[in-house]
Amino acid sequence: MSKFLFWTASAAALARAATLEQVCTVAHAKAAVPASGLVQGVVTNPSSVTAVPVYNESTSGSDYFPAGTYDYCNITMTYSHAGKDDSVLLQFWMPTPDDFQNRWVSTGGFGFAINVASNVPAGLPYGAVAGRTDGGFGSFDTQFSSVYPLVNGTANYDALYMFGYQAHHEMSSIGKAFTKNFYSMSDKLYAYYQGCSEGGREGWSQVQRFPEEWDGAVIGAPAIRYGQQQVNHLVPQVVEQTLDYYPENCEFSEMVTLIIDACDELDGRKDGVIGRTDLCQLNFDLKSTIGKPYACNATTSMGVTTPAQNGTITAEGVRVAQTILDGLKDSQGRQAYFWYRIGSEFTDAETIYDSTTGTYGIDISELGGEWVTHGLQLLDLDNLSTLDNVTYDTLRDWMLEGLQRYEDVLQTTWPDLSRFQAAGGKVIHYHGESDNSIPPASSVRYFESVRDTMFPNKTYNASVEALNEFYRLYLVPGASHCNTNSLQPNGPYPQNSLGDLMNWVEKGIEPVTLNGTVLSGDLEGEEQKICSWPLRPLWKNNGTEMECVYDQKSIDTWLYDLDAYDIPIY
Repeated sequence: MSKFLFWTASAAALARAATLEQVCTVAHAKAAVPASGLVQGVVTNPSSVTAVPVYNESTSGSDYFPAGTYDYCNITMTYSHAGKDDSVLLQFWMPTPDDFQNRWVSTGGFGFAINVASNVPAGLPYGAVAGRTDGGFGSFDTQFSSVYPLVNGTANYDALYMFGYQAHHEMSSIGKAFTKNFYSMSDKLYAYYQGCSEGGREGWSQVQRFPEEWDGAVIGAPAIRYGQQQVNHLVPQVVEQTLDYYPENCEFSEMVTLIIDACDELDGRKDGVIGRTDLCQLNFDLKSTIGKPYACNATTSMGVTTPAQNGTITAEGVRVAQTILDGLKDSQGRQAYFWYRIGSEFTDAETIYDSTTGTYGIDISELGGEWVTHGLQLLDLDNLSTLDNVTYDTLRDWMLEGLQRYEDVLQTTWPDLSRFQAAGGKVIHYHGESDNSIPPASSVRYFESVRDTMFPNKTYNASVEALNEFYRLYLVPGASHCNTNSLQPNGPYPQNSLGDLMNWVEKGIEPVTLNGTVLSGDLEGEEQKICSWPLRPLWKNNGTEMECVYDQKSIDTWLYDLDAYDIPIY
């Protein structure tokens, strides 16, 4: 049996004496189902329970938890809502009684999915029950985008609010009560959350609304500020269309390679990682890449063949890239949103080859296009068919429309966390510095909004110190979106962030720096420390010693005045 990190000492004696065979039965699980009414309007359904013991299950691990082999009980059940003809499916992975350490972990989704199956094993290395929900969408594989809108022109508000925050609150409430009954607990159950991207947004949805739901949450690269975030995926395509230049993908790929090479050592260490995108932004001139050669082999993907690409980086390509990096600005030059950091991949700017004309054109982002068709136009279309007549002002207006329409359910940027603080909760919030899907500046903006809202009368350093008592933000050098980065493989990743959170909550060990592990590359296995914002990493003594330093010019590169709006954007 693989173990990891540490185990707490307490659990009910009865549960300790039981075996997996004794507790993993339908009869025992039915008896553990909490009564209806635990959450207002929720009707539990004990007759729906299934219980299957699983032995020697090997999990390969992920960027969020280590590999291991475990025995556990696989529980599923359904519940409904009073007055509605609906059904919501839950799944819990229950450790053996011997391994259970009085812990519950809610897991989140990704993209338009409210859950990710590969996240469910996350609790087992920590002796925790882990759960997921289907949101009432029909199955664990059914995404929110498949049930919203209900039909053309009609919003599915039940699905919207389940996706927005309701389903996770109900799952946590039911799951915690079920866990305590299942293991005959009489002492404290520690409740946690772990999720990234949409899962990160789901985490904040609970912390902001339900302060006593969890003792702590690990929140990665959250897709908050939904109105802006989803439309933002369309910015590069509109830039290419506006500037009438559609680069070969190899041109932008080579540009990124040159940026990484040039900015690698700005943090004081040569390791193939941009540890300081702020210094890169301050010191690197993208025009220096003009004239540099690029070459890529022909590729075939999903039946589409792209020929070999050879050429040199052009002034037009650099103009497009710089316009994207500057972030969306409207026709009056006002900032509507920000982009990913320099050195991240230009994924949303990828073009598509037309074999008939022998030319490249825009490839409309499905995340951005589907959000406009489903969320704004209420049309059951998987993407926009064209971006003709779509301007920078159009994108700004779509962002504002999404904010206004879904502010109470999907924007998820409520900056007053005082109730969560008063309840004793802790948050570890991290974001890959080379994220190519959600701008890390988004996480910085939210942290700063919380700091400014909660501690307006303190100095900057004093307010950061006060906020860090329960909420810390970490920018992960070189990391991509909720993942390691194949272009910067020697960067650390906070694989054990859930364990660090448990240490903070249960043992009072404050994560002044976050533990990171290099999971691939030449430095695989190396342990590194990840600085807590606003401190930035700086390597000294020939790259052998890392310090977290305060650098105001660097901090300023992360802060934006979104003056395209007449309202605060938290």
